[in-house]
Amino acid sequence: MIVEIKHIVYLLASVSFIMGLKMLSNPKTARNGNLLAAAGMIGAIIAAIFFHKGEVSSLIYWLIFGAIALGTIVGWVTAKKVQMTKMPELVSLFNGMGGACAALIGLVEFHHYVGDATSMSVILAGMVIGSVSFSGSMIAWAKLNGTLRNAIRLPKYNILNTIILVGLFIYAAYIVYTGTANELHIYTLFAAAILYGILFVIPIGGADMPVVISLLNSFTGLAAAFGGFLYGNQVMLTGGILVGSAGTLLTLVMCKAMNRPLFNVIFGAFGETEAAGGGGPQGNVKEVGPSDLAVQMNYSKKILIVPGYGLAVAQAQHVIKELEQILEERGVEVAYAIHPVAGRMPGHMNVLLAESNVDYDKLKEMEDVNPEFPQTDIVLVVGANDVVNPAAKTDPTSPIYGMPILEVENAKNVVVNKRSMNAGYAGIQNELFFRDKTNMLFGDAKKVLTDLVSELKALD
Repeated sequence: MIVEIKHIVYLLASVSFIMGLKMLSNPKTARNGNLLAAAGMIGAIIAAIFFHKGEVSSLIYWLIFGAIALGTIVGWVTAKKVQMTKMPELVSLFNGMGGACAALIGLVEFHHYVGDATSMSVILAGMVIGSVSFSGSMIAWAKLNGTLRNAIRLPKYNILNTIILVGLFIYAAYIVYTGTANELHIYTLFAAAILYGILFVIPIGGADMPVVISLLNSFTGLAAAFGGFLYGNQVMLTGGILVGSAGTLLTLVMCKAMNRPLFNVIFGAFGETEAAGGGGPQGNVKEVGPSDLAVQMNYSKKILIVPGYGLAVAQAQHVIKELEQILEERGVEVAYAIHPVAGRMPGHMNVLLAESNVDYDKLKEMEDVNPEFPQTDIVLVVGANDVVNPAAKTDPTSPIYGMPILEVENAKNVVVNKRSMNAGYAGIQNELFFRDKTNMLFGDAKKVLTDLVSELKALD
């Protein structure tokens, strides 16, 4: 009877995961979808603890609930306090913890299944993938928070990474084939997988990080699915498959947005030309102040806003929403042009603007908005750089060459808000800044936009 109840709870939890994931596709239902999936996870955890078959000592229960309480407190406080600019780092950190859990399952369970080739294969697969996800996510976290600022390239790193990857497969196959009980082998395999995860992510340039985060997320899901298969835990298997498949699909979308084949992602060919293609053109730039821009905007018919990481850093999403409302009150059509990899993680700009209650229908994807730029009076680029750089189309030596961009250079006028002329996350200069119809609006985004709003109000 207890087993049947557990399976029913697992089934309900699995359904909640699927429904929650479906609800996440719509911003109006995303919050409830997240809560539904979380409720399913809580139910699955409770069922696993209380409907476990066999005797469990009270000490184990105390350890389990102590770990749950500690994890809940740390996770809750961290998530509540994190700034929007730090959200990509948090996602990468949490994803790494999931990979670490999958790896630890392999280390703990290995000696229980020595001689069982199928179970050993599952254990080693989950451990290797989880280890790669963990160490890779930690490197991604370090890159996102600036600890590792630039990509680090070892000589022939592609060949080196491929040799290690093939070596991992061969070594794991050897362990399964021999059925060895020597734990030195699994710890050596674990260390090699950790090393591969580090070498896999370290060469990747900053502009490619959204794709990496999505790929590592799919790795964690796959590792969790192997754990579910090992334990015969249906809800763990379902959750892992959903995370793995969703992460894979998102990775493919990101690859398309970056114009990079998935093969290149897996074998570390990201940003291979980054060392080439230098800082781009230099020249004179034209500046504009908030007062002059306010007058220009006041008499415009259509304005498109391109948000970037600088908007998140300045926490200016609420001010830009106010700017949108003032312009619309004056009959100006306003919308937002969203690049799939703007920011530091997939959907970063969508989440940022949703925080300020921007109508989701005003967020236009790259393929839909690019044809609109020629009919746009002003494009206001706020803190974005690489995703609007024309070098992606004109300079074969550029590390972002071939990447689809927001074609803001086709608009009648372009205004770019930046703190300075420093290069973007990809480490290259943007030739857009030096074009005749581009004006630079220097300063912190929140302060500059606040001044712009004040100037617009003064024009009444």
